[in-house]
Amino acid sequence: MAATGGLLGSRKQAVRGGHADRAGPEPEPEPEAERVGQRAAWSRACPEPPRRPGQQVVRGPAMLVTAYLVFVVLLISCLGLELSRCQAKPPGRACSNPSFLRFQLDFYQVYFLALAADWLQAPYLYKLYQHYHFLEGQIAILYVCGLASTVLFGLVASSLVDWLGRKKSCVLFSLTYSLCCLTKLSRDYFVLLVGRALGGLSTALLFSAFEAWYIHEHVERHDFPAEWIPATFARAAFWNYVLAVVAGVAAEAVACWMGLGPVAPFVAAIPLLGLAGALALHNWGENYDRQRAFSRTCAGGLRCLLSDRRVLLLGTIQALFESVIFIFVFLWTPVLDPHGAPLGIIFSSFMAASLLGSSLYRIATSKRYHLQPMHLLSLAVLIVVFSLFMLTFSTSPGQESPVESFIAFLLIELACGLYFPSMSFLRRKVIPETEQAGVLNWFRVPLHLLACLGLLVLHDSDRKTGTRNMFSICSAVMVMALLAVVGLFTVVRHDAELRVPSPTGEPYAPEL
Repeated sequence: MAATGGLLGSRKQAVRGGHADRAGPEPEPEPEAERVGQRAAWSRACPEPPRRPGQQVVRGPAMLVTAYLVFVVLLISCLGLELSRCQAKPPGRACSNPSFLRFQLDFYQVYFLALAADWLQAPYLYKLYQHYHFLEGQIAILYVCGLASTVLFGLVASSLVDWLGRKKSCVLFSLTYSLCCLTKLSRDYFVLLVGRALGGLSTALLFSAFEAWYIHEHVERHDFPAEWIPATFARAAFWNYVLAVVAGVAAEAVACWMGLGPVAPFVAAIPLLGLAGALALHNWGENYDRQRAFSRTCAGGLRCLLSDRRVLLLGTIQALFESVIFIFVFLWTPVLDPHGAPLGIIFSSFMAASLLGSSLYRIATSKRYHLQPMHLLSLAVLIVVFSLFMLTFSTSPGQESPVESFIAFLLIELACGLYFPSMSFLRRKVIPETEQAGVLNWFRVPLHLLACLGLLVLHDSDRKTGTRNMFSICSAVMVMALLAVVGLFTVVRHDAELRVPSPTGEPYAPEL
């Protein structure tokens, strides 16, 4: 989902020339010069992206109005679902324990600041590179560098965290991600490549060190019941979505409403990272864990992967589905930005759609409907297949339909809200706990390789038709994912272990 952490991409609103289109007599030279200066200042803050050959730039308010309207509707829908859930949910024992609540608060203060800083950068990453006048192929290479870095550091992150210490690793995350943000102030391509590598390291630390620190402290130091751990991560998953929605609006505010340009969200993230590191240093205790040899972890994971057909099919689905999502993260800005889309609001709408999907998952698996995660995984893949077919038509050169593309992107995010908790549930049931780290390492390698390959293909393609062709390729990839889902469904249809048990009131912790 990520991701996600170092893998999430970004953008901003094009100029629509409001100052120059006023009717009336020709102004005097001084007012004209002043107006040109104002327009130049606005262009520096929200520059118009380079156009592709034959590309038509829509300057009307349709995309702008659609974005804000959809955002409001999604926000109201999410609030309604969450309020009804809160009213129906009985309070648990964990919610009334003062010591546990204080411990949770110490964790959330640091973790939520880290997540907020991560999400704040997402809407404008692509737009920033475009603002520095890099070509689409050069931007694709920057994204490939970030993905490769995430793969390499992700493989050794658990061992590094256990060796260095979880608290020190969280502080290291704050330092490396702050340096990553500082590199965005440079227009030098090599410096930006280094920043992407630092971003990959930071992402690996964000999604390993914090969770490992919490679980160790929860069980070993505070001796709270292990059954309370899902309560913490269920709440963290919900607030993660909320932070993402707020971060998109904040990024829009600092980048465009305040006229500070696409680098502003990255600068604004640095104080949040500094505060997260300082709070971890001051409030958290250090903990370590026994290290398992990396070779043994990978060997055990590979044995599990090859010996259980369910695990192999699950890994195939994850690699195919999530590689397409990585490519979507790269492509949504160049598709929508030329049509005057407010990128921060668009990003917040995406996150609200994903939250809506997560809420629908919770309703669908409730006692009232009692659908199974396998059914919802199939539905998520089908929705993405349909959305990608929509995008192959809505991005046709010379016949672009930005509103259709926006709707298709929203459907993809809705499907992600269904997919991640479904996949998380199935992984927990199918993969033995002792082998999960090794198996997930093997899942990540083809996932990121496919995403890198897709971006490199886009890099070498004709700019006029490359985006549409990439969506066509992604459609074919998702059809293969659908076949893998059918294969998995055939294998597990009589497996009672993979069914959601009758609700007992215990919170469920979806994957972040």
